[in-house]
Amino acid sequence: MAWEIVIGLEIHVQLATKSKLFSGAKVAFGAAPNTQTTLVDLGMPGALPVFNEEALRMAVTFGTAIDAEIGKHSVFARKNYFYPDSPKGYQTSQMDHPIVGIGHLDIQLEDGSTKRIGVTRAHLEEDAGKSLHDDFDGMTGIDLNRSSTPLLEIVSEPDMRSAKEAVAYMRKMHAIVTTIGISDGNMAEGSMRCDANVSIRPKGQEKLGTRAELKNINSFRFIERAINVEVERQIDILEDGGKIAQETRLYDADKNETRPMRSKEEANDYRYFPCPDLLPINIDDAYIDAIRKALPELPDQRSARFVSQLSLSEYDAGVLSASRALADYFEAVVAVCNDPKLSANWVTGELAKFLNQNNMEINAAPVSAEQLGQLISRIKDDTINTKGAKTVFEELWDQTGTVDGIIADKGLKQVSDMGAIEAMVDDVIAASPKQVQQYRDAEVEKRGKMLGFFMGQVMKASKGSANPGQVNGLLKKKLDALC
Repeated sequence: MAWEIVIGLEIHVQLATKSKLFSGAKVAFGAAPNTQTTLVDLGMPGALPVFNEEALRMAVTFGTAIDAEIGKHSVFARKNYFYPDSPKGYQTSQMDHPIVGIGHLDIQLEDGSTKRIGVTRAHLEEDAGKSLHDDFDGMTGIDLNRSSTPLLEIVSEPDMRSAKEAVAYMRKMHAIVTTIGISDGNMAEGSMRCDANVSIRPKGQEKLGTRAELKNINSFRFIERAINVEVERQIDILEDGGKIAQETRLYDADKNETRPMRSKEEANDYRYFPCPDLLPINIDDAYIDAIRKALPELPDQRSARFVSQLSLSEYDAGVLSASRALADYFEAVVAVCNDPKLSANWVTGELAKFLNQNNMEINAAPVSAEQLGQLISRIKDDTINTKGAKTVFEELWDQTGTVDGIIADKGLKQVSDMGAIEAMVDDVIAASPKQVQQYRDAEVEKRGKMLGFFMGQVMKASKGSANPGQVNGLLKKKLDALC
């Protein structure tokens, strides 16, 4: 049977406020357990919450960025459930009247086409604490530092039809929240994580299948793997005549499998009711318009500018604009060397390779944008060739000197003296009579490929320092003259 995959994502974005959603406790990653919490976060009797207006501003900023409806009247509710990392016995969230309503996000598919994904809503809520299962022998510890940390939960429509579409949607969402500055988007630290609702149905069927919710996935790679393995599990069950249970499942990256956590609760199981300690939030058009006018250049706008003004390909522009930090770095490189295409090649090529190998974000790169711009300038003015530039880049990554200093110390300066290059070319041609004869005997259109042997010999003789462009031109001229 042919199956259709149906995916909806619930993305939890930790907002970049300095304090928590309902208390003055600090929000910082890595603090000692239970050092960043207050009586308010614990729900102690008599401790009343005070709403953080900065979280409201960030939520509205997100809503305007995705062209969504903004709730001028929004209400906090208590979502009641018992779990050890939530000592209050409830989570303060939004149910019937969220701050952000219906919106949309456009993603680019692998074939270059664009698909619109609906956003159902985005609501503010407080995070829970964290259970520590591995730190104590036979026991579980509770760290409440994260309790009441402000989250924006972004709920999509079930519009995605493959794991790759889900990853594209997640990446686009990451680009937007980091560009507008409402979150650092650090998935390794839990600043952005995802629950994926996955179901399958026979192709052509309108009714949705029974879904499983995959909880707390915190990397793009794991999102794709988790969805694919869950789809395979569901297909196997249905094709064997079984039924899918509606449940919450955990993705085990080590075993590449999903396993059940608990049966899936329905909304009414949580007994939502308006929070008696928090007043409704009312905002007006002037508040929303002021935030909309202050929006920075969004990823799609920046990508379009890279294409129109810098003549980049749509692919390069899309890659570079997917992260505000990466786009800022790229533009800083261009400002130094004034070569957008070469800058794009190095940022998405050599720099990206080193960042991936070291599992590092662009903000932590040891090679600054100014240094990379200087390096590209030395390629442009023929001081060094590409091979030498890669050597310089490696030294810069290890922080062993300056661009010009490394070029001088390593003897990487390119030989561009035509007299010296011509002497090396003549020596190589004289020492290679067999290859010269093969070149003479070859058809004209095939001779270009045969230059590689001679190029290699000249570059070897010059220890890689000869200007490749000059070598190539001189070799072709001299060999063609012998034909």
